[in-house]
Amino acid sequence: MIERLLGLASRVKARLENARLERRWAQLRARGMHIGRDVNLPASTRIDASHCFLISIGDHCGFGEECLILAHDAQMDEFLDAARIGRVTIHASSHIGARTTILAGVEIGPRTLVGAGSVVSRSLPPDTVCAGNPAAPICTLEEYLDRHRKKLSERPGFDYARYDIRALTPERRAELLAAVAAGDAYVTGGRSAELRGEGGTRRTG
Repeated sequence: MIERLLGLASRVKARLENARLERRWAQLRARGMHIGRDVNLPASTRIDASHCFLISIGDHCGFGEECLILAHDAQMDEFLDAARIGRVTIHASSHIGARTTILAGVEIGPRTLVGAGSVVSRSLPPDTVCAGNPAAPICTLEEYLDRHRKKLSERPGFDYARYDIRALTPERRAELLAAVAAGDAYVTGGRSAELRGEGGTRRTG
C-alpha cells in the first residue's frame, strides 16, 4: 500500500514539475524571448529575466543542468552610470553542457557543442566542439562524431528502452558498471525515443 502511495505521489510530482516548466517557457516567450521547438531547457537553467527578450534559442537545442544565460552586464554601473546589453543567439541544434555561463553579446552555432563548465564570452563558430574559459573551438563537430562513431563500433552498447534510469534493475545497473570498468560505453536510442514522445526529457513544443 505504501509503495502504491509513493508511486502515485511521484507521478503527481512529475506532472506538477512539467506544468511548472511549461508555464515558465510560456512566460519567457510572452516577455519576448525566442525559444524554438524541441528544446531541452531545464528548470535549473538561469535566464536573465529582465532582458530575456534579447535571447534567442533555436530549434533542437539542449542545455545541461544549472546553465546561466546573461544578456546584460551592469558591473560598471557605479562608475559609468551605464550597463551593457547585448543579444544572445544560440542557433539550431547547439548543445550546451552543464554549468556553462553564456555572456551578453555572443552567438553560438548552429550545431555547436559546448563542454560542461565553460564560459562563453565570445561568439563560437558553427559545426564545432568548444570548451574552456573562455570557450574556444577544440575540434570540428565531424571530427568529434567520427571519434565516437569508431568507439560505438568497438565499445559496449545498451538499448535506452531497457537501460534508461526508469527501467534500470539492479542486474542492469551491474551490467553498466561492468561495461564502464574498462572504458566508455554507450546507451543508444535515447534521442529516437524522445522523437517518439517516449523519452524522459521534457522538451518545448
